[in-house]
Amino acid sequence: MARRALLDFEKPLVELEEQIEQIRQLARDSEVDVSQQLLQLETLATRRRHEIFAALTPAQKIQVARHPQRPSTLDYIQVICDGFIELHGDRCGSDDQALVGGIGRIGDRGVMLIGHQKGRDTKENVARNFGMASPGGYRKAMRLMDHADRFRLPILSFIDTPGAYAGVLAEEQGQGEAIAVNLREMFRLRVPILATVIGEGGSGGALGIGVADRLLMFEHSVYTVASPEACASILWRDAGKAPVAAEALRITGSDLQQLGIIDLVLKEPCGGNHWAPLQAAETLKQAILQQLAELQAFPEQELLDRRYAKFRRMGRFLEGPAAELTHSH
Repeated sequence: MARRALLDFEKPLVELEEQIEQIRQLARDSEVDVSQQLLQLETLATRRRHEIFAALTPAQKIQVARHPQRPSTLDYIQVICDGFIELHGDRCGSDDQALVGGIGRIGDRGVMLIGHQKGRDTKENVARNFGMASPGGYRKAMRLMDHADRFRLPILSFIDTPGAYAGVLAEEQGQGEAIAVNLREMFRLRVPILATVIGEGGSGGALGIGVADRLLMFEHSVYTVASPEACASILWRDAGKAPVAAEALRITGSDLQQLGIIDLVLKEPCGGNHWAPLQAAETLKQAILQQLAELQAFPEQELLDRRYAKFRRMGRFLEGPAAELTHSH
């Protein structure tokens, strides 16, 4: 098994884990019964991990959301689907590897799955452009969503991107237009759309597949208008102030649920999804099945009306002097 990448706030656990490994080695090399000591240390390690992850700051949650071993779109699809056929190409000449999609089956239910896909290592990350999709990626996603609409397949979207690719070529090929078209067209789709932020939900890159009837989010994922680094660079010309920006941006699941942006926060295994990916996938599968059952009960027109109303409600928050000024007029 590959060695897990450790985040800086996980360091206190390293010593305990090393002790546990030493005792296990001792038990393997000799006949000594060390089950009692092992149990005590493992219980302590679990409790420590729980304490650390229960009190993460927004900046630390970003580190968890970006963890190189955090399960990706294709990881979840592999576990939750009983069958999956990936579909390629945007029919305009490109097949973006940063955004994947295809037809799958969960039990006896046919679904269309789309999502951002990061790489596991540097080579794959370069091939998948670190999960930052080009205009072709968003056009491919739209093609698949139209296909789902035609054949009445619910759409499951998995959001995990630092943002849409902002290179010169992407801009020349119409990055803004491709995302804007998706935002507009997703409102007319007659099938349930269920989106889940599984890692980073960054800016327009996330929204390009994020207009959904229900928006779910794992508890250590983040969903933000701009990365805290970009925000700090713009506001204070200092990317080092990213933790301050992360706090101000309200990017965590609990904050966003309070603001009415997301509908449900999914619990993660102790230590984050990278600690127990199968458990995380099972949590996601159960949430998807429950939400789909609810959404499929709505008549077509009501589904469309509710989706429209959901997004119209967003942003109706005024605080401080601006709010008073508005009321006085």
